[in-house]
Amino acid sequence: MVMALSLRTAVSVVPPLLGELKGELGFTAATTGLLAMLPPLLFATFGLVTPILIRRFGLEKALIAAVVLAVAGQLGRATTDAVWPFLGLTAVVMAGYGIGNVVLPPLVKKYFPDRVGIVTAGYVTLLAVGTAISPQLAVPVAGATSWRVSIGMWASISFMVLLPWIMQFVRDRKKKSDAGTTAAAPSSAGAGSSQHLRPWRSPVAWGLAIFLAGNSAQTYVYFTWLPPYLSGQGVDAATAGTALAYFAILGLPVSLLVPLWVPRMKNPIVAISLFALCWATGHLGLYLSPLDGTWLWVTFAGLGQGTFATALLMVNLRSRTTHGSSVLSGFSQGLGYAGAGVVPLVFGSIHDATGNWTVSFALLGVCLLVMMTGAVMINAKRYIEDSAAEPASS
Repeated sequence: MVMALSLRTAVSVVPPLLGELKGELGFTAATTGLLAMLPPLLFATFGLVTPILIRRFGLEKALIAAVVLAVAGQLGRATTDAVWPFLGLTAVVMAGYGIGNVVLPPLVKKYFPDRVGIVTAGYVTLLAVGTAISPQLAVPVAGATSWRVSIGMWASISFMVLLPWIMQFVRDRKKKSDAGTTAAAPSSAGAGSSQHLRPWRSPVAWGLAIFLAGNSAQTYVYFTWLPPYLSGQGVDAATAGTALAYFAILGLPVSLLVPLWVPRMKNPIVAISLFALCWATGHLGLYLSPLDGTWLWVTFAGLGQGTFATALLMVNLRSRTTHGSSVLSGFSQGLGYAGAGVVPLVFGSIHDATGNWTVSFALLGVCLLVMMTGAVMINAKRYIEDSAAEPASS
């Protein structure tokens, strides 16, 4: 739960402080754009690398490495005096959290196999809380202290993650030592440890990656472009910023609902279609009538974020083993974030090229179609182990 709370704070705390960072560190338009690209780029890279780390070192060691990177990067960038060290240390933070993104679903499957839904509900909800709370506190804390304290203080939450996991790691080692076998403690690889999984052979893995890419692309567009779009339509800057905060907060109720509701459904695509309809209503409303019913359209789009909670849940619903969960988590998040990360840039570039928002909003429609294509592929109850398994050589 604490790990989930910390996963987005270091990302969302920076944008509200960019004004101060530009003056003190020398951020330009180019380096600001690079800063915005680091989270999806590093999340994608380490999404693909983390299953290898998990297979070699185990879930717990991978998680501890993720936290160490996050803490070191956050503390380091809070003390730097130049833009490029700040960017480099931000990359270290995002590498840590890229690993953290991947290890959470298989950790849930390993330690809470009979309570996947409720534990997923808890951690996805806290993920949304962390995303929403750090930008709200960023400016007040910076005003009372400095931007360095405002950015660096979130390392304390990341550090707190180490304490229970070090205790758990020591306890698992003691159990292995006492029993003389790994069977006494939960196995990092799970029942599928005798098999190598090739996720690119699995329609489920591709489906989840496509689904996550379509979903995350829409979310990234809203976090990047909702305030400037509304401001350009005549909404004052403060209200536009509040609309984005409201959009983020709406992720909380759906994050809590989805893992408790969707596992009971024979066809998850029914719930996904409902959330997709919310997305579509929000997109159309904001394009056709941004000033009349603004809050209604943002409400619909915000409720559409239930698709993200569904994606994280499906990692465990479409895998049989902890190893399968880690491979599916890494593959889907790696490709999903890579695909989604470029969409906000394209969204803005299309607007600059055409002078209007029509084609840009049409791009959101394409993202919806991509998402629903992935939803069809993951709807049937089948598992990554069914098509991706390759027996390990003896």
